[in-house]
Amino acid sequence: MQTSAAPLTGTTVVSFEQAVSAPYCTRLLADLGARVIKVERPGSGDFTRSFDTDVDGLATHFVWLNRNKESLALDVKDPDARPALEALLDRADVVVQNLAPGAAQRLGLDAESLVARRPRLVAVDISGYAPDGPNAHRRAYDLLVQAEAGACAATGWPGRPARPAIPAADVGTGLMAALAALAALQARHVHGRGAALRMSMFDVTADLMGFGLLHARYTGEERPPDGMSSPTVSPYGAYPTRDGRQVVLGTTNDDEWQRLTRRLLERPDLADDPAYATNDQRWHHRDAINTEIAAWTSQHDIADICTRADAAGIGNAVLRPVTEAAHHNELTERERWTTVGSSVGPVATLLPPFGSATWPARLEPVPALGEHTEAILAELATGGTAPTEREN
Repeated sequence: MQTSAAPLTGTTVVSFEQAVSAPYCTRLLADLGARVIKVERPGSGDFTRSFDTDVDGLATHFVWLNRNKESLALDVKDPDARPALEALLDRADVVVQNLAPGAAQRLGLDAESLVARRPRLVAVDISGYAPDGPNAHRRAYDLLVQAEAGACAATGWPGRPARPAIPAADVGTGLMAALAALAALQARHVHGRGAALRMSMFDVTADLMGFGLLHARYTGEERPPDGMSSPTVSPYGAYPTRDGRQVVLGTTNDDEWQRLTRRLLERPDLADDPAYATNDQRWHHRDAINTEIAAWTSQHDIADICTRADAAGIGNAVLRPVTEAAHHNELTERERWTTVGSSVGPVATLLPPFGSATWPARLEPVPALGEHTEAILAELATGGTAPTEREN
């Protein structure tokens, strides 16, 4: 099949970003072909650059979030930098910012101000809480937002809340921001007008809480967290195996319960028990059900259980440590790991999660702080276009 340019080729994104939510948004846009110019504070840059040194001296967060970008070191508070900043904004199709509360407004970089001056611009403000809400003044990081939105209380065990390992508030907001920006670009293509977009991490996390918030609103209660189990579905959880591993088994409907009990456990007595006929009944009897399942899994090795579960049409998984997941056959056999360039040489990265046979994956380097400052400023001064294609 003939390949073509990535779908956002020719689109310029300017970002005033730090941490995770905005950088994840712009990395997705960059993966889709956009030119992303990351404006960073001279001398320090995005503070995730110094989180750790695990990737041959670079930080894991920064390597994850910043491939395919150019770094422009520019003090946006310096009046002498304003002409270059305005020239940069004049060339932008999309601007994304997640600066501290009030900072963007003071600098005139909030979405509403930007679109008022440049009506074709798509501008995205990402904040912890809504700027017109009672908590607009508060700083908000992933853990803080997940705690406020109930996600931590719904994770872990009763009395032992936990923060999910995936930064759901950050990543969810980045995904939503990218989706909204793409929709606004499409609308601009049709109507010729840009858009000022606002989204808060709290609103996104509340939306992701979904059925949990609805349950609490309508019943005045909350389902207790149960570790690896589901708050609404049973059986659904992790069980010990004879060889010291844990297998995750899940049913999502009554037919699967019948297959689990009859074909996998070979327990028609459980299948026929009227007390377990519906999911709601099973959830209220989940302790007894989990005891029966654990008694069976404890007598079998994990590979045998997974093979039998597959044959019975039962969802199953191995509870893997992260060190094992990093070498999962789904990644290795499909060659999902690759490398991109960086200031320390090639570093590992996963291929973009979306793919198409019509355009190649974009894998350009993770930039050093201010690596492209000279070229971008020269481009802005001359009115030309600096090369954006770089060698890996």
